[in-house]
Amino acid sequence: MAMINIKIEGVSYQVEEGLTILEAAKKCGYEIPSLCAFNHGECNQGSCRVCLVEATGARGLVASCVYPVSDGMEIKISSPAATQARRQSVELLLSNHNVNCQQCDKNGHCELLHVAQITGAREGAFQGVKTETHFDEIAPGLVRDTSKCILCGRCIERCKNAHGLGILGFENRGFNTFVAPAENRSFADSPCIQCGQCVNVCPTGALMEHSEISKIDAAFAAGKTVIAQAAPAVRAALGEEFGFPIGTPVTGKMAAAMRRLGFARVYDVNFGADLTIMEEGTELLGRLQNGGTLPMITSCSPGWVNYAEYNYGDLLPHLSSCKSPHQMQGAIIKSYWAQQNNVDPKDIFVVSVMPCTAKKFERQRDQLKVDGLDDVDAVITTRELARMIKRGGILFDRLPDEDWDQDIMGDYTGAGVIFGVTGGVMEAALRTVYFKLTGKESEPIEFKAVRGHDAGIREASIDINGTTVNVAIASGMKSAKVLLDEIREGKSKYQFIEIMGCPGGCINGGGQPYVRECFLPNESDDIMDTYKEKRAQALYSEDERQVLRQSHNNPQIQELYSKFLGEPNSHKAHELLHTTYAAREGFNEVK
Repeated sequence: MAMINIKIEGVSYQVEEGLTILEAAKKCGYEIPSLCAFNHGECNQGSCRVCLVEATGARGLVASCVYPVSDGMEIKISSPAATQARRQSVELLLSNHNVNCQQCDKNGHCELLHVAQITGAREGAFQGVKTETHFDEIAPGLVRDTSKCILCGRCIERCKNAHGLGILGFENRGFNTFVAPAENRSFADSPCIQCGQCVNVCPTGALMEHSEISKIDAAFAAGKTVIAQAAPAVRAALGEEFGFPIGTPVTGKMAAAMRRLGFARVYDVNFGADLTIMEEGTELLGRLQNGGTLPMITSCSPGWVNYAEYNYGDLLPHLSSCKSPHQMQGAIIKSYWAQQNNVDPKDIFVVSVMPCTAKKFERQRDQLKVDGLDDVDAVITTRELARMIKRGGILFDRLPDEDWDQDIMGDYTGAGVIFGVTGGVMEAALRTVYFKLTGKESEPIEFKAVRGHDAGIREASIDINGTTVNVAIASGMKSAKVLLDEIREGKSKYQFIEIMGCPGGCINGGGQPYVRECFLPNESDDIMDTYKEKRAQALYSEDERQVLRQSHNNPQIQELYSKFLGEPNSHKAHELLHTTYAAREGFNEVK
């Protein structure tokens, strides 16, 4: 890349040709207030005018996020004209904003408040009529409050980029513009997959998860036996809420914090992941050996399942009938655990801590009830768990590292840990399928051909005792669509496909801590490109530390089958651990 000469505030620099002023300034050590480029790059419309600067060769002030540098350009960031213009831009945004920061769940992570503080914007500088607002809290996973929306369009672009969907868009024009699903429908009345990727990129509290903390409070107050279980991806990100570097695993402190919140038991969903592999691996072998529907597709990601039911109803027989790990574990808690502890299942309240907002929808599915009871009674995100810990006055960084409760379902293997990474379910399944077909453990244990944190499609051919298993992995529905269309057209060469709803897998779920470069001064400049890799490595490193790394070697899983379930895919296992799917309204089968 050719280098060019520029000046910022009279100081000479050499930068790469083709950069925007905002990008060039960052490389030279300047932070120009911005609501787009350095956070996710999802919005480069230059419409908010928060990053205005003076530049030679330009007519007036320019939006630095979209204006390219040129050789010999002189840039002024702190000139009176630029400083005043940026402040007024933010004040105009605030004039149409519901400034209830104290009650907003985004407080501490709000980019609008951040730039207001940097620019010295004054509340109430401009007053007048505000745009009519819309509030939607009907959907189980998501809440939309347009009174906090700044019309940046980042949510619209993320839905397109991650999933190829256009659930959100600009409604109306001019002063009456707002962001919503088509015709201002609720998320509940649109083909939204509830993944929460839009929440992850929203700079304000206009899009949030639907909190279920109050349900947990009510369960404690009612004297329920409240049991918590946490997904593998949570440990890879929870520490970020308490100042730990991205990629720091905090498994022990998380277990300690949950115990101090008063839960009767704290369990790791890795046990449920090991159980899922036993059921799903056996199901795959049955399909391979008995002429079942192939390719078989994993069903752990509720966002992906939602997408399939809305858009590929004709392919639902390809999905594994297995419930997701936390639903399986919830079912075991309300059956086997309840029996062993002489507790009425109706008095048990199961809380799942998930990296995912779609899990809030999943737990309410009628197909997941057993004897009229939900497997899981509440789902909170990683962010919600952090709020509960802070509300409880717990100093997270001072907690000792404690283990999960060990009765009945305390053990887990490395295979369960890697469920939180795209490719992890596939790798965990292959470790067990290899053993089932050969009678010996795979060497090496890892199937690194299926690893990789980026969205997209990865494929591999695995030779297992003379049987070639062609597999593919995709995360994000934009990538998944390619594989699904191949199946529809009869061109798929695969026997097993893993699909994750969120790009990068659960480590990048819609309920994970927000990653904003402006709030991460101690992270490297490329953190927006590397945070998924760092979170993934936290899980792979825990896998490597485990003595047992294959699900079928989990002694408590073996005991569960010998004492309660019988064998994988047994009648009892199907009653508790398997489910069904159905095409939803709007699906048009390909003729």
